[in-house]
Amino acid sequence: MSTDRSDDAPSPEDVLKDASRRMDVAIEFLKRDLQSVRTGRATPSLVENLQANYYGAPTPIGQMATISAPDAELIIIQPWDRQSLQEIEKAILKSSAGLNPSNDGSLIRVPVPPLSQERRQELTRSMGKKIEECKVAVRNVRRSAQDRLRALERSKDISQDENRGAQTVLQKTTDDHVAQIDRFWKSKVDEMMTV
Repeated sequence: MSTDRSDDAPSPEDVLKDASRRMDVAIEFLKRDLQSVRTGRATPSLVENLQANYYGAPTPIGQMATISAPDAELIIIQPWDRQSLQEIEKAILKSSAGLNPSNDGSLIRVPVPPLSQERRQELTRSMGKKIEECKVAVRNVRRSAQDRLRALERSKDISQDENRGAQTVLQKTTDDHVAQIDRFWKSKVDEMMTV
């Protein structure tokens, strides 16, 4: 390490840690986003983030009810306040999930029919776009970190060798994150195509 680094300049390790953290955030966002994609299997994540009107405020269903999936083809929603039954039902009907809830006065049953092969392929394509967007986000983080490392070298806060070493570590971190995205993508496609 250079001993003449200015006090406010980040170290290469700080830049690398920040880049890795930002790449992790992009992957977590992707995973949360794709949890709500319907794969033909009933899971609470299909409906828990849908917004329902709760006393005038849009509220995620997961904050208004207990949601369970007793089997692969049924979601059960038990609202804590029975007054919200109709609003939850409306929110599910308005969503793009294509689900048809039934309300029995105390809870809502949401049957999850199997997906057609055509719909599976359509969903796989749309998920592919989100996967690619996440990879672009990871590469943008890499580019930003590369620029920060080059700036540190230009300002003589790090040596050329330190920059090269940090760039190598940064590329490995990027490759690891892209591989993680690819593994997640493969598992999601396998789950989607399983009938």
